[in-house]
Amino acid sequence: MPGLVVFGRRWAIGSDDFVLPGAFELFLRLLWWVGILVLYAVHKGQFSCPGGALLHSYLLVLLALLAAIICTLSALVYVSMQGTISNPGPRKSLPKLLYTRLLLYLPEFIWAVVGAVWVSDSSVRCESTVINVITGTVIASWIIIIFTIIGVLIVFDPLGGKKTFYLTDGLDRNLESSQSGQLLYNVKSTATRVWEKRIRLMCCCIVQDDDHRVAFTSIAELFRAYFSDTDLVPSDIAAGLILLHQEQDKMESCPKEPEEVLCHSPSSLVADDLDVELENAAHYMLFAAAAYGWPYYIYTNPFTALCKLNGDCCRSRPEDSDITGSDRRNFHFGSILRITGLQYRDFIHISFHNKIYEIPFFVALDHKKEAIVVAVRGTLSFEDILTDLSADCEDLTLEDVLENGFVHKGITQAANYIYQKLINDGILNQAFTIAPEYKLVIVGHSLGGGTASVLAIMLRNSFPTLKCYAFSPPGGLLRLSMPNMEDLKRRIVRIVANCNRPKYQILLRGCWYEVFGGDPDNFPTELDGRNDDALTQPLLAEESLMVHRSPSYSALDGESHLNSPPQYPHLYLPGKIIHIVEESSSRRLCSSDTKYTANWSKETAFSSILISPKMITDHMPDVVLNALNSLSQEHRSCVSCQTK
Repeated sequence: MPGLVVFGRRWAIGSDDFVLPGAFELFLRLLWWVGILVLYAVHKGQFSCPGGALLHSYLLVLLALLAAIICTLSALVYVSMQGTISNPGPRKSLPKLLYTRLLLYLPEFIWAVVGAVWVSDSSVRCESTVINVITGTVIASWIIIIFTIIGVLIVFDPLGGKKTFYLTDGLDRNLESSQSGQLLYNVKSTATRVWEKRIRLMCCCIVQDDDHRVAFTSIAELFRAYFSDTDLVPSDIAAGLILLHQEQDKMESCPKEPEEVLCHSPSSLVADDLDVELENAAHYMLFAAAAYGWPYYIYTNPFTALCKLNGDCCRSRPEDSDITGSDRRNFHFGSILRITGLQYRDFIHISFHNKIYEIPFFVALDHKKEAIVVAVRGTLSFEDILTDLSADCEDLTLEDVLENGFVHKGITQAANYIYQKLINDGILNQAFTIAPEYKLVIVGHSLGGGTASVLAIMLRNSFPTLKCYAFSPPGGLLRLSMPNMEDLKRRIVRIVANCNRPKYQILLRGCWYEVFGGDPDNFPTELDGRNDDALTQPLLAEESLMVHRSPSYSALDGESHLNSPPQYPHLYLPGKIIHIVEESSSRRLCSSDTKYTANWSKETAFSSILISPKMITDHMPDVVLNALNSLSQEHRSCVSCQTK
């Protein structure tokens, strides 16, 4: 819902966000009140000890104060439970209750100070049980006050005091005066500075140079533009992701249209080609995983990796090895040797140098496949994350290969950096001098997969027979592109705005579903029963969550319900795509058995971001490698059975 407005400013919290934290505090306060009441009843008439009179007054006032807080919290939780995310009308009295609750913090703070003074007074000679209970009460009061202050800082919106309206480049600007134009400019500039400060804070542990500052500003501009036309709080986004996941699960259980499934006969040439490519992919994924160095090796071998690497680091290596930016103990290179099974002499160049737009890679000779392999590392550092987030589009034109193409800015910069190293520094010439008959293969995972794809396009003219294997590459030509993110935002706004259930029910049932499984909830929405033509226009509930009518809706014509807004071009994965799907999984005490299927797919199938609790783990390189090895092994087993 729109952010809560109190004290004349907007906060990053909704009026329906007080149910769960309020209920938790209410539970603690009730236990607290009952405990103090029992203490008072047991010791009633026994406050004749030194300091007992003050204790008697302290307990009476504390009981009354806790009763007032409990009543206020009960009303706050009840009101916060009313309505839906996009219908805050039944919760219009909540700001007044919130003011009352905050006002009660003043006497609670004073009484916490009084209690602290009382328990620290050496002249008090009351029973140790009473003193311990009062000490616990004082500590609890301070803990709640401190957590409240932390909560206020978390939900504080630096832009909440501004007139938070934004107009994107696609809208008419009806600015009647230079003053209004200046106001708009100031608001946008302030929003960009706020996002830039947040990014700088997140990246405070890395050395920041001019390239970083330019990237910070560029990313801040994207974030400002992305969040400028919605009025959602973080819990709204969480509820939207839960609803989208359950909606996806319901759609997956429905039979698909024939054109949505690419099926091939097992005897077809296409199926044979798929089996060959799966075997090659399993082989080259090992190189893509090895590019991560020691973090991947230790992650996949937690008990033995350090011992093996410590032994390797003492070995001497050839003096002419071309290694840039390695760690002191040579753990990165040792891990690559362990993972790939290659020898020192098989490596032409290894770069662990890592800056924004400059990512590690290595070039090696693969004698098994007779290939010169260029392996590009995926996201592993803050610099890599900044490269990922530089999601603006750049023009890319290459003679006889690509004309007027649009690509992800950060990934293109990274690919250009590696291209300059390979060509201008003569790395590939050196490799082909050693093995002139070998073919060129470029591989990478995640960010490395996207970079490998663009790098392959750049090298295509010079090496027409090269191949590229990009594993788990970004879905919108190379990372979470703005069209993908705009599409996700629009779907979140639509499903959240039109769900007829309170937010706390969505979150509770969603958490249960994600942890324990079961059937997805059938949350009723205003979208139910509407025809397709009606769904192409935003509903009133949707518009209530938009600061202004986003230009993205102008793209919602009769044939493109969820297409990206016109200011962002569509980006797609290049080349042929193999889609691997987990069919079944059985877990035992110490192992798990997972079955996979693989099919050729089309680039348009990956234009939307799908929500799943396994979306992060499925992206990990070890999971991808295990899936490919499983499919490759299954194919070899089938071939051996047929030959018998």
